[in-house]
Amino acid sequence: MPMFPRSFSRHRRLLIFAIQVVLTAIGYLTAFALRFDSSIPAESIRAFWMTLPVLLVIRLVVFARLHLYRGYWHHFGLEDLIDLAQAVTISTVLFLIAVIFLGQLGPVPRSVFVLDWMLAVLLGGGIRFAVRCLHEGRITLRRATGKRVLVVGAGNGAERLLRQLRHEKHGALRVVALVDDDPAKRHISLHGVPVLGTTERIVPLAAKHRIEMLVIAIPSATPSQLRRIVTRCAETKLEFKRLPSLRELLDGRTAVTQLADVKLEHLLARDPVVLDARSVQEDLEGKVVLVTGGAGSVGSELSRQIARVRPAKLILFEQAESALYFLQLEIQQAHPALDLVPVIGDVTIEERVAQVFELYRPDYVFHAAAYKHVPMMETNAVEAVRNNVLGTLRVAECAARYGARKFVLISTDKAVNPSSIMGATKRVAERIVLGWPSLLASDTDFRAVRFGNVLGSDGSVVPLFKRQLAAGGPLTVTHPEVSRYFMTLPEAAQLVLQAAALPEAAGRIAMLEMGEPVKIVEMAEHFVRLAGLEPYRDVQIVFTGLRAGEKMFEELIAPSEVSIPTSARQIHIIQTAASDAAAIQQDVDRLCAATMIGDHAVISEIRSLVPGCVPARRETGVGVPRSIEPEVRVATGADRASRDGNTPAHWYRPPASEGSATLES
Repeated sequence: MPMFPRSFSRHRRLLIFAIQVVLTAIGYLTAFALRFDSSIPAESIRAFWMTLPVLLVIRLVVFARLHLYRGYWHHFGLEDLIDLAQAVTISTVLFLIAVIFLGQLGPVPRSVFVLDWMLAVLLGGGIRFAVRCLHEGRITLRRATGKRVLVVGAGNGAERLLRQLRHEKHGALRVVALVDDDPAKRHISLHGVPVLGTTERIVPLAAKHRIEMLVIAIPSATPSQLRRIVTRCAETKLEFKRLPSLRELLDGRTAVTQLADVKLEHLLARDPVVLDARSVQEDLEGKVVLVTGGAGSVGSELSRQIARVRPAKLILFEQAESALYFLQLEIQQAHPALDLVPVIGDVTIEERVAQVFELYRPDYVFHAAAYKHVPMMETNAVEAVRNNVLGTLRVAECAARYGARKFVLISTDKAVNPSSIMGATKRVAERIVLGWPSLLASDTDFRAVRFGNVLGSDGSVVPLFKRQLAAGGPLTVTHPEVSRYFMTLPEAAQLVLQAAALPEAAGRIAMLEMGEPVKIVEMAEHFVRLAGLEPYRDVQIVFTGLRAGEKMFEELIAPSEVSIPTSARQIHIIQTAASDAAAIQQDVDRLCAATMIGDHAVISEIRSLVPGCVPARRETGVGVPRSIEPEVRVATGADRASRDGNTPAHWYRPPASEGSATLES
């Protein structure tokens, strides 16, 4: 039931105006009464009645000019009190000047002006705070039956959450306690909620206060801090959520009280991506942009972000019909004014690619079409070369022939000292983009962008873990020591666009800052905890052995390459040895010709083209090699301890130069 009748709500400003008239008169009269100890002389009574209309006009006009009648008293706070004091001060000074001008200063003592100022602030602020307290008191009574919540953190995030919860109509959450590791916040309270200890006491406090849900309200927490907090929260076996980040709030993706899940990407040991949105906007706005593989994992996120910077036309070139259809619907709904062109086609078919370039004449080309699954490409070498090498060749050739201003190849860290067919084909693709187009004497700016694994992409470790966890486990990890560089899809797309806009990246490979490598087994443990379970007790983690073509550890640059910083903090330029364009063309011609013979011929040419690449040995044509047949083992306490430096002897760890394995594709 509302606190005031609806008729009052419809005439709220008029009501506030009337209240201000009454408060001003009462305050001014009280000032006289205080000055004369309630025995006001007749002369001063006459002065009061003569000057009251002047005070009312001045104060009401000043309040109107400073918009004090627009305030919503249910949310009256410190800033509103300051605005009120400012308005009272201005009106009091103007009133004093007017009284002097009217010659009435004698009957009006100077102390009355001071007392009136104090009473105006006291009465005006008091009635507003009273309305807020009455409103919040009603909400507090309604919220008393809500879910009991323990908030982790007692800083600005927690204060914002508590303040917003006070105004929630349904009162679904009831915060009963806070915890914070800051010693200065111990034994204090925030909006009446006490800080009862540190994060180390989450488990006993949750049991003692019958907590039903935990909320992590530390938006500035580092990944290591968040991992520690998540571990404590998981031990309670209770549901836990996080407060949305400032970026999510500003983007309008969520509200303060719309709590979000803690996701695996929040636990990665890396700095947040800082994008120079202005340079990307200036680079792409008003341009015709083509994205090959536009409905794939990276390609679709690139397309979403490109659509936001208002290109003249966005062309999505994709072979998968259904994926392209749904992406088209999504982008058109979000950006109805965008000229969006979905194109079905295969990048390896020269005629189709040429038709698209001839018809639309793209200014910018983002080449994201590629096969990426490492073990699968080991057994499909011909198709890997067709798509990753021949497809890149066809698109790059058309970009040069039809005058595209910029061509950006999406590459991978697996192209560095490749141990797999997929990695080798991407390395050849890099060489094509940076060396071969010079034969065409083109003005097109060719460049490549290299980064590691993308969390949540199709076929990656996160969807795999989700399926395995839904089935009750176990979670499969190839090796207890395997580690990878990770970033999220939005981060990868943002940094690709940033690298594409950097002038110093022209004709070179741009490497994205990937943070520290993360062990896959630790990701599996965090994933289980995020589900409210305990790894190795509720859900087992099984080691299956390295798969074909995988490395133990990934690398971002080769020993022969040099990393050069750029104006963008999270992007480096890779300085590689110059390539002979004519030799590259001959090598690529031989490799493409080998695809007409079969896998053996392709593998032989790859060994020649990419020195150091030794694809996995096959038994008969294609298949899983004997040398990497999986040894399935369930993780034990000893295995977990080995991650601290004592690797069990039965696990072979190759030297760093041999590379490493991955669950990501």
